[in-house]
Amino acid sequence: MEIRLEQLVVRLEQKDDYREVENLTREAFWDVYRPGCSEHLVLHKLRNSKSFISDLDYVFVVDKKIIANIVYTKMFNEKGEMLNDVIAFGPISVHPEYQKRGIGKKIIEISINRAKELGYKAVLITGNDKFYNALGFEGAYKYGVTLPGMSVEDKAEFFMAMELEKGYLSKHSGVYNFDSLFNVTDEELEKFELEFPKKEKREPRDTDL
Repeated sequence: MEIRLEQLVVRLEQKDDYREVENLTREAFWDVYRPGCSEHLVLHKLRNSKSFISDLDYVFVVDKKIIANIVYTKMFNEKGEMLNDVIAFGPISVHPEYQKRGIGKKIIEISINRAKELGYKAVLITGNDKFYNALGFEGAYKYGVTLPGMSVEDKAEFFMAMELEKGYLSKHSGVYNFDSLFNVTDEELEKFELEFPKKEKREPRDTDL
């Protein structure tokens, strides 16, 4: 199915969209990194977090169907204090029928431009560096920025950064962390899954995260 940019409706997520977007997220991540997925539960929990940035919670709509979503949260420092200038996006979800068509890149670009307008200084993410390097992200270690338990010398390419204000991260190097709500237990995931149509999971692999 071909999609032209003019067919896309770009808007902020509304409360009435929540379950549709959680279903979208579930479909997008199912069996990708592990048997089943937990990203839809992460999204569900993040919406009630103080770190959640509703002004950057975007959806793409085609023919009244939500096909993509991106959400942002504020990062935390080593002391566990929430920061107001450094943010992260994720989960970012594109429906499987619409993947590999530039939709993910477009929703990232639109939301990052909005983040600049709102005055945020930098974005930190984890993910596939080959994809995100092409969008302007670099290894966070180049700015002296790490996750807990890591050092700059680790050169962890999966942890990436983009400065929205040039020079900001170089002046604010150190340890950053994501909202603790990104961590979910098997028990709460099993309970949350009961609210969705049953899906079969693939077998575990050695490469699973």
